[in-house]
Amino acid sequence: MLKIGVLGAGHLGKIHLKILVQSKSYELVGFYDSDLLAVEKLKKDFLYPAFESAEALIQAVDVVDIVTPTPSHFELAQKAIALGKHVFIEKPITHTDEEASLLVTEAKAQGVLGQVGQVERFNPAFKSVKEHITEPMFIETHRLAEFNPRGTDVSVVLDLMIHDIDIILSVVKSPIKSINASGVAVISDTPDISNARIVFENGCVANLTASRISLKKMRKSRFFQKNAYIAVDFLAKKVEVVKIKNVPEDIDEFALILQNAEGQKKQIYFENPNIEDTNAIQEELETFAAAIAQQTTPIVPLEHGAAALKVAHQIIRCFQ
Repeated sequence: MLKIGVLGAGHLGKIHLKILVQSKSYELVGFYDSDLLAVEKLKKDFLYPAFESAEALIQAVDVVDIVTPTPSHFELAQKAIALGKHVFIEKPITHTDEEASLLVTEAKAQGVLGQVGQVERFNPAFKSVKEHITEPMFIETHRLAEFNPRGTDVSVVLDLMIHDIDIILSVVKSPIKSINASGVAVISDTPDISNARIVFENGCVANLTASRISLKKMRKSRFFQKNAYIAVDFLAKKVEVVKIKNVPEDIDEFALILQNAEGQKKQIYFENPNIEDTNAIQEELETFAAAIAQQTTPIVPLEHGAAALKVAHQIIRCFQ
């Protein structure tokens, strides 16, 4: 089993601790947080071992799970990598593009693996249709959340939209041609609502909308490609897969047939992929353990986290 320690015991850190203490891949050695009151409560309620410093925890483990506020990600990950420790870093990977690039370089030099917590990659709804998304040419995403002061230290782009940026980059295999975006600060000092349009060199266009001052939650994406439409509801964990094929010679009397202006007929097929009931956070941690054991590339390596961050910053620069 891999010895793992958690840096940061806030909302998400607590979730990681609960998962890791039950894991068959990891041995939870302990955690560190600078909030002494929170530390004492966790020690009392859950009996998790607490370390007196981040450095002491890093020394004691094989894997460092960094779930602290974003500005501290780089310093902590750099310390861990320098000591030959594998790192799991919650999104966004770092505060700046330069920091992310350095972590990628240093991890390679030290021969350690890193994964970024882009958890929607492990959403069971997305996983069930990913193989169907082959050559998307138009993508539309909506990620809306109710106001929560916990994430307002960063723009809504880094708080919410970066999930959809990562998903899009994982399915569109083409360099970016241009980005246009706008953002508005309503309650926070940073934008709370943002809309972005990303155009790829292969012609694919992605429209992204993110808001953290909505009255209702929504996490939906739609992917359009030649002869197919795929919709993913990340929140409800539901999907729609509609495929369009040539009409066969023997037409089913109940088949749905469309005919265009040129008289060409197409048949509509509905598919229902199996959606497994899995815990996305647990799966991202477990697959990282498997990557370390097998010395394979993690599903969301540091390079992917750095790429998503770079696009997020390009979007934010459009606001200025």
